Amino acid sequence: MKLVGTGLVIGVPDGYFLGIFARSSTPLKRGLMVANGVGIIDADYCGPADEIKIQLINVSGQPVQVKRGDRLAQGVVLPCPRIEWEEVAEMVAPTRGGFGSTGR
Repeated sequence: MKLVGTGLVIGVPDGYFLGIFARSSTPLKRGLMVANGVGIIDADYCGPADEIKIQLINVSGQPVQVKRGDRLAQGVVLPCPRIEWEEVAEMVAPTRGGFGSTGR
């Protein structure tokens, strides 16, 4: 795994986050995958040294050269609602199943 700098520092507005997603062509064409699936950049990650970096895994089995300007990922600004959690003694809804139980 390698951490690749983007050269970008972005000020995300309060109440939002920047999601870093792999481009659909990156694994197929470059043999690279975003290591953590989706990178989350919070609004408070915006200092002058807070460069956005992408964790990449090479799954090609061959060395891959990344050059400045290569488009490996994409960012989407999404709302991030603040939620107040309520602790309860027990859940009132019945258990509905686990992984792979939909449609049974």
